[in-house]
Amino acid sequence: MGDLAVLSMVALSPIVVVGILLVGLRWPAKYAMPVGFVVVVLAAVFTWDVEPVVVAASSVQGLILALGLLYIVFGALLLLETLGKSGALSAIRATFTDISPDRRIQAIIIGWLFGSFIEGASGFGTPAAVVAPLLLALGFPAMAAVMVGLIIQSTPVTFGAVGTPILVGVTDGLSGSAAVEQRASILGVDMPGYVARIALDAALMHAIIGTLIPLFLACMLTGFFGENRRFGEGLGVWRFALFAALAMTVPYLVVAAVLGPEFPALLGGLIGLTIVVAAARRGLFMPARNWDFPDRRGWPARWTGNVEPDGDVTGTAMHPARAWAPYLLVAALLVLTRTVTPIKEFLSGVSLDFEGIFGTEVSESLQPLYIPGFVLIVACVATYGLHRMSRRQIVASWQVAGRQIAGAAVALLFALPLVRVFINSGTEFNVSGYESMPMTLADGAATIAGGAWPVLAPWIGALGAFVAGSNTVSNLMFSLFQFSTAEQIGVAPETVVASQAVGGAAGNMITVHNVVAASATVGLLGREGDLIRKTVFPLMYYCLFAGALAFVLTNGLGANLGTTMLVLLGGVLLGGVLWLRRSVEEHPDSSEDALR
Repeated sequence: MGDLAVLSMVALSPIVVVGILLVGLRWPAKYAMPVGFVVVVLAAVFTWDVEPVVVAASSVQGLILALGLLYIVFGALLLLETLGKSGALSAIRATFTDISPDRRIQAIIIGWLFGSFIEGASGFGTPAAVVAPLLLALGFPAMAAVMVGLIIQSTPVTFGAVGTPILVGVTDGLSGSAAVEQRASILGVDMPGYVARIALDAALMHAIIGTLIPLFLACMLTGFFGENRRFGEGLGVWRFALFAALAMTVPYLVVAAVLGPEFPALLGGLIGLTIVVAAARRGLFMPARNWDFPDRRGWPARWTGNVEPDGDVTGTAMHPARAWAPYLLVAALLVLTRTVTPIKEFLSGVSLDFEGIFGTEVSESLQPLYIPGFVLIVACVATYGLHRMSRRQIVASWQVAGRQIAGAAVALLFALPLVRVFINSGTEFNVSGYESMPMTLADGAATIAGGAWPVLAPWIGALGAFVAGSNTVSNLMFSLFQFSTAEQIGVAPETVVASQAVGGAAGNMITVHNVVAASATVGLLGREGDLIRKTVFPLMYYCLFAGALAFVLTNGLGANLGTTMLVLLGGVLLGGVLWLRRSVEEHPDSSEDALR
């Protein structure tokens, strides 16, 4: 254990350094990530004995991945600027004002429901890149817009990109293991059936935990960005928030049970969006009093970025359907390119391959026509004709988006190489014989936890997502490890692997390059630590609840750790609600609707 403890501490050092600089000292990511990169390189070379040429190759691999992510961010920035220059944002803003001027309602509909649909269709950080600039255009502070976009990167993520974290992450992560095949045989299913069983367990956990996420959104908006800074004001939409949550999570769970892992987020988000918008237009479950941000002139400087969408264009009176057409086109193209096999194969077949970088086993590829950034740019080009834009407007939109993307480049061009060096440190790349840094951390945690492992399993998933920026990669790294650990302690391994996928989804809320990418779409750079300070609270709720559920599902209800945690979590949540209600009662002038 001594060597494992030391190695675990060294492996943890890059994460700790980045965390301290970003969250503790509030350094901008463009400064924190280069420092973290240096730390991980030193750990890889001097402790893991990774060849310098492998470190260099992994860094190049990270740069290639960063270019792909910047491609998505640029597409989102360009779409926002295009709609601003064409005058569509005015009509879009009016659409949501007609449904409700309440900012809490708008955040739930756009973030939770529309964002879940986009996640189900595309994944890979696209929802935050679409949701954040749309909220900004509606008048949200830049930081509030990004916070909403990040928090909803949780419940739908396990089934994002038409189920990729399960179908690729879990399936490939478990492939080739005789123990997994034997377990599937015992349960009387083949491997696809076993993976579907894992997916259903994950969907059940998400459906239970995710039901409170819209209420979290509302309370965090009012607590961090309200004039009175009272979280209790978010309770004013508790009926609508729970209704919107169930409108998504119930079909989400049913789809997982009936159709498998491809469509829970996509169909759950679409069905929920249809139901909730129809109900909102009829005034169902709406709050007694609307809530808005304070006057823009009083906003702290840290709330705002350097992107100011052109929400009003003189002489423009665009029909809402025409204004919304580019976003509808984005959604339709994402679904078509991910679900129609011939189209998917054609687009993904165009690939820039970088095999054996510097003569190592490190390889990477870019699929420029399949990356969601391409879809966003196609939508922009279609908008030029649809909205009859002038050449001057088109050129201006490209110029603005080009200047804005430069601000995100530095942080991402160090964050992704850091990730790849961290991951590419295993036995296939080193001469020390040590497991990779992520696996070493997981081994250390499992040794400490023993039979309580299901409680910690989601945190390993979240760690993997935080480091890699991907639920899929987290599942690839840790699914077999989670399976083996569960078998060693004698509990159902499929449930533990499912909790890994749930934790990996929640980890997307704080992963650095997701934060940087989403922030870049609204011109909010250098405030990544502030955002992580906020999103860490729903992350903790998610992983604690997932761990407790995993323990109960594997060990049953009773006088045990999981049941105790569920009771304590329920008590804390109930106590928090009562405390927030009391704070509202003491200031009835600000939000009496929270008591209704």
